[in-house]
Amino acid sequence: MPNIQRIFINGEIQHLFNRGVEKRDIFMEDSDRFRFIFCLYECNDANFVIMRNRINDRIFRKNYIGATYANLPAFQTKRELLVEIVAFVLMGNHYHLVVRQLVDGGISLFMKKLSNSYTGYFNDKYERKGVGALFQGRFKSVHVKGDGQFLHLIEYLFSNPVEIIEPEWKMRGAQDVQKAIEFVNDYKWSSYQDSIGVKNFPSVTEREFLWQVFGANKGIDAGQKNIKEYVAEWIQNKKFLFPGLSLE
Repeated sequence: MPNIQRIFINGEIQHLFNRGVEKRDIFMEDSDRFRFIFCLYECNDANFVIMRNRINDRIFRKNYIGATYANLPAFQTKRELLVEIVAFVLMGNHYHLVVRQLVDGGISLFMKKLSNSYTGYFNDKYERKGVGALFQGRFKSVHVKGDGQFLHLIEYLFSNPVEIIEPEWKMRGAQDVQKAIEFVNDYKWSSYQDSIGVKNFPSVTEREFLWQVFGANKGIDAGQKNIKEYVAEWIQNKKFLFPGLSLE
């Protein structure tokens, strides 16, 4: 059966997600998570990306901190963004992204680059040559319509890591609510900390739209505060208000 081309509209919010083939883990250790986030940043570029050069560029510049950059060779041209990454979260065997497409075909090209780059890295590192795909088919996408759906999606995504310490929490609610909230607040492998004003991976996401929807018309601080409060409330009330909800 031929692939059906998916059409994404510029400026519209899309929830993108995928998991490992046969639900296998796609992140074995923290270095894998760092690499995926690095790919999120570097693959969001319409220019041809040679990841080896991008990595060498980072290492080179890091070793010359304080030098005059004008006298240093540049390996990469100015990035031409394909999408605006609004939010992300990495779990053991899957990931979630919330993006807005900036140019025609931007989502499809970005996701192709991301999948190919990370799969190549993973297969080489873990000696999976000839094994085939890492991900479970094409990435899945859901068009997010309206602020209400967007609010619930963000709350759901940012609270998702609770399942690491309480695997059944989505069905029965968190048994230790405070511990779950603290775990999410400290969880490094998402854009949640950046969204509440704690610097983590700030260059990967654009958060102005996120803050605006969460009430930043009263100031960015208000948007950040509301995100933190809404996520905590979601965790606290999940078993009463949202039984059976799944966006994966």
